[in-house]
Amino acid sequence: MFQRVSGRRRLRWFVILFAAVVVFFYMIFPFAYGFYATVPQRDTVGAPPDGFQAVDLTTSDGVTLAGWFAPPQNGAAIVLLHGSGDSRESVRAHAELLAQHGFGVLAIDLRGHAESGGKMNRLGWQGTRDVEAAARFLLARDDVQVLGGLGLSVGGEILLGALSAVPALRAVVSEGATYRSPDEFTDLPEHRSLISSLQIRVMSFAVQLFSGERPPTPMLDSITAAEGAHLLLIAAGEASQEVDYARLFAEAAGPRATVWVAPGVGHTQAYRRLPAEYEARVIGFLEAALLGTQEPPAGA
Repeated sequence: MFQRVSGRRRLRWFVILFAAVVVFFYMIFPFAYGFYATVPQRDTVGAPPDGFQAVDLTTSDGVTLAGWFAPPQNGAAIVLLHGSGDSRESVRAHAELLAQHGFGVLAIDLRGHAESGGKMNRLGWQGTRDVEAAARFLLARDDVQVLGGLGLSVGGEILLGALSAVPALRAVVSEGATYRSPDEFTDLPEHRSLISSLQIRVMSFAVQLFSGERPPTPMLDSITAAEGAHLLLIAAGEASQEVDYARLFAEAAGPRATVWVAPGVGHTQAYRRLPAEYEARVIGFLEAALLGTQEPPAGA
């Protein structure tokens, strides 16, 4: 009798523990991350790189964005966006690389990040407005004739999502882009079950609750609508999900897209780990797409 009661008790505690783990993993953790995604992060940004100056620009909804700007030598300017929770400091090397090749560069802190105003949203849901403000700033200059973009992680996702709203973007380099919302997460067939998508759905609900914002236009819709934009999609060779999304985006864009799976690198580490190849591919792509000077390198 004692052993039977003890066995039932152990089974009951096992069920309680299992249920607690499930609730934490699928409900509490993603909800907590959704709250964290809306908490502002004010990092310190260093002095501008040589040849750059500090600038401020204002979005259509009145948010002031801080940035670095270098004028173009070749008539083409690049909107440069950092990843979630970072600042323009994290793309300093990319800014210098682009400027060395004659491109104008506007590197901004996304809203809620570092020295920019506005509410934080680590998923970049309001990023299209930031890209629109950057495009207005650049296209108001006489020395800018054509516009492109380069973004890392969420920065790359924002640029892809902004393509349909900012048709002036003729070429975008997006590294490490995956998803920002349940609609984008479930674009991959293996993510469409309720169990697979429950975490992102709970997290998205929390972000909407704490930010008062709604998810943006899905990247696939934006890519499909932007018929004149060319894409270089960079995926980390060590991140299979990045590869899957890059190929999905490329399928939507058709011949306008090139995919480079950077071998042996992690998330947004292509330039650090493979600087020579990164320079050749990215600069070659931008020169071909924006200046028409050469054929872009083939994807992998």
